[in-house]
Amino acid sequence: MPLYNRLKEYRARLGVNQQQMGKLAGVSRQTISQIERGDYSPSVTLALKIAKVFEVQVEEIFWYEEDQEHD
Repeated sequence: MPLYNRLKEYRARLGVNQQQMGKLAGVSRQTISQIERGDYSPSVTLALKIAKVFEVQVEEIFWYEEDQEHD
């Protein structure tokens, strides 16, 4: 159940690096890196904090797509 994101794209628009983004969202640089790679799905609270930094809706940065497996 992959959660996709545009965090790297939005971060680049804002002109901040992963370390700075982590400080803005209250997490480590490593957490930002893991989210961008898709290795970590943020909590609802963290996703909301990140969206607030960019002043956008959560769905503009994060979205979910179900696996398309057919039997």
